[in-house]
Amino acid sequence: MDADNTNQQTASPTAADDDTEATLTAGEVSRVVGTRVRELRTALGLTMAQFSDSAGISLGMLSKIEHGQTAPSLSTLVGLATAADVPVTALFRGLDEEHDLVIVRAGDGHEIEHEGAGPGRHYYDLGSLRGPHRIIEPMLTTLNDPDEVFPLYQHPGVEFIYMLQGAMNYGYGSKVHRLDEGDTMQLHGEVSHGPTELLEVPVQFLSIKVYQPQD
Repeated sequence: MDADNTNQQTASPTAADDDTEATLTAGEVSRVVGTRVRELRTALGLTMAQFSDSAGISLGMLSKIEHGQTAPSLSTLVGLATAADVPVTALFRGLDEEHDLVIVRAGDGHEIEHEGAGPGRHYYDLGSLRGPHRIIEPMLTTLNDPDEVFPLYQHPGVEFIYMLQGAMNYGYGSKVHRLDEGDTMQLHGEVSHGPTELLEVPVQFLSIKVYQPQD
């Protein structure tokens, strides 16, 4: 795998390889395919819109595939491979390798179709370790339109927010809190939360969701 892309692997012992193969899940396959598709697309210098059009799928579907959120059908895999000009088997490269480290280089986080996405809202996924269940979800969010109405979110686990730029009012349950550059917030994801008003744009913040590990 290219050093400039998001994932770097370390070799695992032979016995571990056997265990990995024996316990391989659909979620792991989806994540590996998603990573490979993103690597191939960016290597070609194509936007998600260009690549999805070439592969004959929707932009939203490509975003889900690259984010490891869906298992593409055989026909979709063929379309992706054709768009990338590689054999279908190339999409599964690295499936039997251990991913102990993920590095996302500056500017290489991939934009995703996030709930509530729209003009003036940009969400960039900053990578994840391979596995059937995501434990940590780091995301860089940029909001530019002070007139936008933002949805509130609920999710499992806890979330940490670090304000990088701008200022906003952030709702948490029945209360609203002002967050300025350099401020941090930790919250329980089950409580409804989200930006309610942009006070100084652009607003940019790092959010890290941490989920309970599943057996």
